[in-house]
Amino acid sequence: MSWHVPEEDLRAYVRGELAAPALWSADAHLTSCARCRGALAEVGDPVALDAGWERLDAELDAPRTGLLEKLLVRMGVPGHTARLLVATPVLRRSWLGAVVAVLLLSVAAGHSVRTGEFPTLFLALAPLLPLAGVALSYGPALDPTYEMAVVAPMHGFRLLMIRTVAVLAVVLALNGLATLALPAYGLRALAWLLPGLALTATGLALTPRLGPVLAPSLVGGAWAGLLLAADVLRAGADVPLAPFTAAGQGVAAVVAALAAGLLFLLRDRFDLFQGRAV
Repeated sequence: MSWHVPEEDLRAYVRGELAAPALWSADAHLTSCARCRGALAEVGDPVALDAGWERLDAELDAPRTGLLEKLLVRMGVPGHTARLLVATPVLRRSWLGAVVAVLLLSVAAGHSVRTGEFPTLFLALAPLLPLAGVALSYGPALDPTYEMAVVAPMHGFRLLMIRTVAVLAVVLALNGLATLALPAYGLRALAWLLPGLALTATGLALTPRLGPVLAPSLVGGAWAGLLLAADVLRAGADVPLAPFTAAGQGVAAVVAALAAGLLFLLRDRFDLFQGRAV
């Protein structure tokens, strides 16, 4: 290296008086020249110099704030909560793209059925999306920030609820848009809402006991089994499946309420669950 920062420029650099473009040259040169950094330490205050380098390192290592995080902060969401929300795995484009693809296929199937029939495929799949989204947003299997969440000074139940609300807001909004694409069915196309809330609440309530993978898997399997049994019981008649009738909607509402109450009673167990390898 044939060029080094002159001593006069180093003294001005220490005093904060070195003007551009000499300042830019000095900054770039000091990062790669040990000789000039040693000379800088001799002409400046070592304590102030170390503090300056620490501030620079902290600034360079600080994570960049994304657009969604900035938007949440501007909406009044605390910074640490916004960071937890944007780190939710299922709020990534890959997951959202998969949800949109499933909804498009089920809406297309709903348009293909004969007039008067129910969009059964759409109503069967829509309740599973929030259940799957919440399951994938919490736990060591798929959450890249799980280790940080374990040691964070935050109640495990609060972290779960923050991410659950975020996932439900996104998935239910997408489901709602898909419902609008089925105007011929009117309010019948909303028959997925209460089952979706019941499945999600039940999966969450079982998570401390069964884990974030087994609990939603069993709930989703039970939902599939219920639909198959309801299809057998209607014996080919042109009537909606039992979960999508008025009685079925009432049962779903009761299950959702009971599961929500059980989830509240078991809220302290999520702290024990956080520290357990699954």
